[in-house]
Amino acid sequence: MFTINLKSSEKNQLIDITDEIRELAQEQGRDKSACLIFVLHTTAAVTINENADPDVKSDLIMGLKKLIPNFKEFKHREGNSDAHIKSSLVGSSEIIPLKDGKLILGTWQGIFFAEFDGPRKRSVVVSFF
Repeated sequence: MFTINLKSSEKNQLIDITDEIRELAQEQGRDKSACLIFVLHTTAAVTINENADPDVKSDLIMGLKKLIPNFKEFKHREGNSDAHIKSSLVGSSEIIPLKDGKLILGTWQGIFFAEFDGPRKRSVVVSFF
């Protein structure tokens, strides 16, 4: 099991972690068939989406903010209920198939850490099986 440490710089942010995961897969996943990526936080997530056009990241963040605004009526006292909901909808894990230590991703697919309550220091766990 391996840990990737990140530091987000914005409240809502998508951070491309594809290269870090790809490097780990080449080093550690040669004889494995899948890679598990798991986020250790309740106000962050991981997702796979297009990484060729940076506007896609902006659109995803904008869409989630419009879909789940931070209502005053939320009961959670920390004021980050919207982040908990976004995290639950996007998800805390992804499994990606491997072949000979290479991630099997589509041409335009990248792996993104999704921050919904930043800026913060964060950790992502990666395991191969």
